[in-house]
Amino acid sequence: MNVILNDRLAPASYRSVFVSDVHLGTRDCRADLLAEFLRTMTCERLYLVGDIIDGWKLKRSWFWNSHHDDVLNLILRMGRSGTEIIYIPGNHDEMFRRWLPHALEVAGIRLCGEAEHVTATGRKFLVLHGDEFDSVVRYAPFLAMLGDRAYTVALVVNRWFNLVRRRLGLPYRSLSQWLKRQVKSAVMAIDRFETAVADEARRRGMDGVVCGHIHHAVIKDVDGVLYMNDGDWVESCSALVEHHDGSMELLDVTDVCNRSPAPAPLASGLFAGA
Repeated sequence: MNVILNDRLAPASYRSVFVSDVHLGTRDCRADLLAEFLRTMTCERLYLVGDIIDGWKLKRSWFWNSHHDDVLNLILRMGRSGTEIIYIPGNHDEMFRRWLPHALEVAGIRLCGEAEHVTATGRKFLVLHGDEFDSVVRYAPFLAMLGDRAYTVALVVNRWFNLVRRRLGLPYRSLSQWLKRQVKSAVMAIDRFETAVADEARRRGMDGVVCGHIHHAVIKDVDGVLYMNDGDWVESCSALVEHHDGSMELLDVTDVCNRSPAPAPLASGLFAGA
């Protein structure tokens, strides 16, 4: 488990790490925190569970700084050092899905539509981004784009909200996540998503599932299936890790570094953050 040393992450080693919804290329991506996490940990296997690069945003405008470069360079360095890296594209980086039939592997990064992860204790987990279980993204892409832009507005408000908190000496908190939890329809949509993804894992005879997409980090039992969402690097700044004994843990990096509120990027679908 990562611990705090002088407001920084202490080095840690994991068997597997799952990261999704980074949204590189957006102003609200917390690439600085992700880069720090990647620098201070080692793992045998790294899963990039979709929406690592935000192609939706990059079609309209361009934002890229040194922290975004750091994230890519650190991932490539991990691949060169022997870490097995599996990249499962999401809906925001769907441009990579056209290469899936070619079983592409570049610089030690293997491109897959989905994966099966077997833990140290033999449990089998389905790993996928999850947008195929979001009915808005799948059947009404125009509405998904509208939701995406509304989410962007919410994140601008979130940025100013946290600027005030910082000046008051208060830690970073995601206003947009809090608002989502207060909206009954959003909560019901998240519940439907979790149930649908867990049902798919059960249908395939899996013990559980790891996904991203909805920016809602959680580990929970859904009717006997272990549902795990690794969150995002826009609001929750979280990663799912497997320890060497096979146990799973959700890490919240914002608890380590309460710095200036770096906002959050585009959403997908009904979830405004997917």
